[in-house]
Amino acid sequence: MVVAVAESVPVRSMVTTTRAGKAVARRFVAGDTLAEAVTAGFVLNRQGMKVSLDLLGEEVHSSAEVETALEEYVDCLDQIAANAIDGNISIKLTQLGLAFDPGLAWNALDRLAEKASAHKLTVTIDMEDSTYTQATVDIYAAAQERHGNLGLALQAYLRRTPDDLERLMPLGGHIRLCKGAYVEPDTEAFTSKSDVDAAFARLLHQLMANEAVMPAIATHDPKLIALTRQLGRSRANPYEFQMLYGVRPQAQRELAAAGLPIRIYVPHGSRWYPYLVRRLGERPGNLWFFMRALIGK
Repeated sequence: MVVAVAESVPVRSMVTTTRAGKAVARRFVAGDTLAEAVTAGFVLNRQGMKVSLDLLGEEVHSSAEVETALEEYVDCLDQIAANAIDGNISIKLTQLGLAFDPGLAWNALDRLAEKASAHKLTVTIDMEDSTYTQATVDIYAAAQERHGNLGLALQAYLRRTPDDLERLMPLGGHIRLCKGAYVEPDTEAFTSKSDVDAAFARLLHQLMANEAVMPAIATHDPKLIALTRQLGRSRANPYEFQMLYGVRPQAQRELAAAGLPIRIYVPHGSRWYPYLVRRLGERPGNLWFFMRALIGK
């Protein structure tokens, strides 16, 4: 229901076209430009946190759009290196052509992995809705075997994820474990909060017990954070927390102050509304935060 409200024409128009709406959106998006994302990265680095810069946008349907996104990601890698940002980039394969030409997406990822390697950086592939899961896993596996500097997000609510995790952990790299933010049928995903939380906990044990891969635990849930810290004490190799820009910033600072490794996912770009809708869907209270801010109460 919350997502339906957020996607309605009046709400979308109010948020995307008014000064107040755009100002409120900045809670979750660093800005429209790469320069703003780099500035946010500086601030977070000074607070003891790494970053993952993400150019917002997905499911393009032309080679020209792919080339534009690819060049912007190349620029992002160059800017991270030039400004000595402690960070990497996160990408979506549908933004690089997966929706209409998987070969184009592979070539774009290949180029980004090579550029990242030249800068001694890494690339994380975001997971999108379940229609793209198999292709994303397959492309990641091939690219990781070739380059070795990649990571992949896996979504705990998908019923297939335990098998995907078993397949991918021997490849090394890093695995970002998140709950999942797309609306999926119950044939593909767990739909109740308790089932998703239980699936996340099972996968967390599975991932943290494997020393071949670097776990990146993407959660804001205090119970799952505590469980991660407990499991982390038994690991010989590194792991990190990952959190979203603007979501529980005090908890982010507390983890950093405790000396725990944490990376903040920093989105930027003009195509921010679909991302924002997913944040509203995850936490209905965010919608009321938006509405109160928009009407000035």
